[in-house]
Amino acid sequence: MNKRTPIDMGDLLSEIEVPDIGSAQLALKDIQAKREQDIFAEQKRKGWDKTVEARCDFTPRPRLTRRLGLFFLSYWQKSVYGRTLTDIKADDSMVPFFATTMVSFVHELIGPDLSKGSWCIITTPKRRHLVKNFATRISEDIAARLDIPFYEDVCSCRTKQRVGTIFDVNIVPKEQNIICFDDFVTTGQTLQAMQRALEPFNKNLLFLSGINNKL
Repeated sequence: MNKRTPIDMGDLLSEIEVPDIGSAQLALKDIQAKREQDIFAEQKRKGWDKTVEARCDFTPRPRLTRRLGLFFLSYWQKSVYGRTLTDIKADDSMVPFFATTMVSFVHELIGPDLSKGSWCIITTPKRRHLVKNFATRISEDIAARLDIPFYEDVCSCRTKQRVGTIFDVNIVPKEQNIICFDDFVTTGQTLQAMQRALEPFNKNLLFLSGINNKL
């Protein structure tokens, strides 16, 4: 009879790998902590990280966009390279640059002489710069070049948040056709609020933006 080799239990046990339950316990604690969080607690707004700020290289890319049930026209698009939006707004020479480009754009869209029609231009409410912000200065320049009225502070902000914001109407332009200009459009919330505010007055609104800040 063949003799059986005895099994070394020490070698057998040494080959068994004991699972590390430490990471699993940490995962369970994380899940439990999230469950205990107040889901109705107010979320803190993240700081503006300027290192990833949007840019524009000013390559002409006319575009019709529908966002939040509203159509708006933009001339430039957000890009990977180019000047930051903060840099653009801080440069006074960008005001006539925007205005001349927008005037040419309007001529292509509507015609060369809006002064004979019932047209005017407005802009969105001031938020941070309450005197002469970038969009207001461009709108004034556009109005002068098109020979149409510009109405400042047509609307003001009732609420500070950008999502679901509410605007109050201060001035109702007498003209039937209104160009509503905004320098940059990201979510479309501001234009939507303008549309809601002016809707009861049965005006024809053409929403026009310099830079579409969302690809």
